[in-house]
Amino acid sequence: MKISKLFIDENSIDFPAARSILSRLNMQYEMVSNHNRVYDFITASAHPIKQAKETLFITKNNGAFIKECPGTSCYTCCGYKILHIGTFCSMDCSYCILQSYFHPPVLQFFVNQYDMIKETNELFLSENISRVGTGEFTDSMIWEPLTDLSDFLVTQFSKQNRAVLELKTKTTNIGLLKKLCHNRKTIVSWSLNTEKVIREEERRTSSLSARLEAAALCESWGYPVSFHFDPVILYDGCEKEYKEVIRKIFSYVSSDNIVWISIGTFRFVSSLKNIIKERFSGSKIAYGEFIAGLDSKMRYFKPLRIDIYKKMVGWIKEIAPDVLVYFCMEDDEVWEKSTGFIPEKYGGLPAMLDRSAVIHCELQRLVEIQDRMV
Repeated sequence: MKISKLFIDENSIDFPAARSILSRLNMQYEMVSNHNRVYDFITASAHPIKQAKETLFITKNNGAFIKECPGTSCYTCCGYKILHIGTFCSMDCSYCILQSYFHPPVLQFFVNQYDMIKETNELFLSENISRVGTGEFTDSMIWEPLTDLSDFLVTQFSKQNRAVLELKTKTTNIGLLKKLCHNRKTIVSWSLNTEKVIREEERRTSSLSARLEAAALCESWGYPVSFHFDPVILYDGCEKEYKEVIRKIFSYVSSDNIVWISIGTFRFVSSLKNIIKERFSGSKIAYGEFIAGLDSKMRYFKPLRIDIYKKMVGWIKEIAPDVLVYFCMEDDEVWEKSTGFIPEKYGGLPAMLDRSAVIHCELQRLVEIQDRMV
């Protein structure tokens, strides 16, 4: 993170997490009574999104910490739960939906962690398996240099048998994970792409080899790992390059320790196209064979999606036939034509993922989960 402006909510300054961030940044800050001053500062900039990536707002989460994945009934959803730790990201990927999702975007971190503890403890009382991730509205690990969040969460999840935490990142900020007692209840996860996409579309992110080296280290520390190809971007020569990325995964980590691999092709709301055009003038990713999907997002023409999915699943299964591969937000036709089955055959996608979590993360084997997967 390169923070040039720091705001703090006057009602948040006495929280331990806020004090920790202030001591580590050791810079001047502006106290505010609400978010309006922060919003005005960002929107007044000539380049609001760029400014937002350098402006940190320390505040409270006044809503729910645990949210359901914002899927759509038109496509198969994984049933993920979001742990809402903060918003936006200091890295700069051209395709990032967060650029147009927040109005304006604000890099903020929530410091009322006692409220977070209360909600997660309630979740642990559930009779169902819960898969929880912090990487929906921000990158899970960009906060490591400033906070003790991973220590806080990994330790909490290690003490229960009902839920698994997934930390998803494009960084290599994993050093603090080494010393933690995780009890295999935390999955460390990386978003992957080809060298070309990382170089041209993912500013200020770690290289492919660095991400895979970090994954190998986490595996050596006993963590289960996972990977996400999302978004897959189609371009001349992409098939050869995605095949090479898949080969590299299994040269760094054991297939036995991979909980799941997800695949999703590039999709975007219409407002994102102009943002990409303005901020990434050399990018061509929004110019392709796109059509409006059932969720009104622009998606690659379905035969193109099926073709790349079928090939990527095949490349993975050639090396690791037992690794769970799933698609993010696709319909039954895509599943059937890409894999030969639809998730309902195995109890639905959430049940498939629960089963893999039970196997790899040593969760309590609940009778109802077992029955659903027979």
